[in-house]
Formats: sequence, structure tokens, C-alpha cells
Amino acid sequence: GVLIANLGTPDAPERKPVARFLREFLSDPRVVDLPRWLWLPVLELIILRVRPRRSARLYEEIWTDKGSPLLIISQAITDKLQETLSQSSETPVKVTLAMRYGQPSIAAGLGVLRRRGCARLLVLPLYPQYSATTTATVFDAVSAALMRWRWVPELRYISAYHDEPGY
Repeated sequence: GVLIANLGTPDAPERKPVARFLREFLSDPRVVDLPRWLWLPVLELIILRVRPRRSARLYEEIWTDKGSPLLIISQAITDKLQETLSQSSETPVKVTLAMRYGQPSIAAGLGVLRRRGCARLLVLPLYPQYSATTTATVFDAVSAALMRWRWVPELRYISAYHDEPGY
């Protein structure tokens, strides 16, 4: 199985879903590298009271009838990879999409692959260059989700591919 991972998006261009998304995103210690005792009060008491309303208006400007552009494009990439692998691989490969923050979550994406019987997993973040604030957070979320599984599949992470000729 291949888990395609992207950063994420709120569920809707509205204050509450944007606040939920921002809380998850900005609470990640790899994203904001400040002492928790300092950062979390700033996040809860200032940022999450002001930014969600402004960000929701900006999301509203780019939102489509089908939803979040990032989610739509990421799903199209996932679908195209599934189609390509289905035509070119002798071994059946299942591809699913997950978002690091928001839905579909990393845990949900891994669950889809498990239900499809995938015993070997490849995690492909849609970030061509490694960064702790993007790539490593995906790896953290995959590891955290798999800690709840009784049987852990064979696992491989792709951490960078910016210099690959095919990319």
C-alpha cells in the first residue's frame, strides 16, 4: 500500500473548522518550536481567537463547489498514482490519501490500507524536500497511529525526492 500524505486543510471555510485545523497544526511541536508553556497559552488565548475568522475568509475565496482545492488536487494525484500502478505493477498496490492535519487523517488513511489487506506500506509525503515541519510530522503521525496496532506492517518512508529525475 502507498499512503500519500499532504499537509491538510480545514473541513470547511468557516471559523470553527478553521480553528480546529489551526489548533491541530499549530500545536505540533515540530511546526512551532517554542517551549509548550509559552506557546500554548499564546495559541489558545490570542491566535485561536483572532486568526480563524480571518483565515476562514481567505479560505472562502479559494474554496470550490467540490471543496478544498488542496484536498481535490491531492486526491487527483492519489487517483492518478493508483491508476498508473494498477496498469504497471504485477503485484496489486493500493493507494490512499491522508492529510497530516485535518481529514482524512493519517490514522484513517492507514486504516483504509489495513482493511485492504496491505502488509507492506510506503509513506510518500507530497513534499519533495525533507523538512521537520512537514515530512517529519507525517512520519510522527504514522508512527503514533501504528503504535495502536497489534500487528505492524513492513514500513518504508520516502523523506526526499527533489533530486530524482522523474520528479
